[in-house]
Amino acid sequence: MPTIKSLNKWANAHSYYPIDLLRIALGVFLFIKGINFISNSQILVDLIKPVQNLAGSMIVIHYVAPAHLIGGVLIAFGLLTRWSVTAQLPLLIGAVLINFLGEMNPANLVIASVILLLCVFFMFYGSGKHSVDYYLKMQQ
Repeated sequence: MPTIKSLNKWANAHSYYPIDLLRIALGVFLFIKGINFISNSQILVDLIKPVQNLAGSMIVIHYVAPAHLIGGVLIAFGLLTRWSVTAQLPLLIGAVLINFLGEMNPANLVIASVILLLCVFFMFYGSGKHSVDYYLKMQQ
């Protein structure tokens, strides 16, 4: 717990608007991806085709879209950002691995890798000063 407090203090002291805009853009991107997966579920089925025979493929289908929708909203508003990003990490690692297990799509690999790196960054950085988390903390 002291580590998280020290990370929060550091992040709040070094909070800048471009980083907050990057967090908001990440959340909006994940939310749009979730809507995309819900509106066109065949994309998701095609994506997990290389690992279709593994147990839990149906769980993956029902986890990806809601995790992107809810996590995207929470990340965009800066509410429970570290928890939301932690829920996104297995999905993004899977998105990177699917490019190596199935058909290689360089554009998808680059997008998944960049989003994965952003999520790892925000897992350590947190919400920042311009977020709902900070606002609620100041209201106590």
